[in-house]
Amino acid sequence: MMILLRELAGLFVDDGALALAILAFVGLAGMAAVLMPNTPLVAGAVLLFGCLAALVSSVARTDRR
Repeated sequence: MMILLRELAGLFVDDGALALAILAFVGLAGMAAVLMPNTPLVAGAVLLFGCLAALVSSVARTDRR
């Protein structure tokens, strides 16, 4: 049972740096949404471009290995 749970968790958190970067950008987008409630596009842009940057960085890092 533990092996199954580890494998399942590995599907979602294979790259810890990617998961941390996405969490950081979600936090930044949340702060932007709270600090600038009249401009929701800013929070959306931070989330979109931040997650894309994190993904590209992760792919580039994996490609170098």
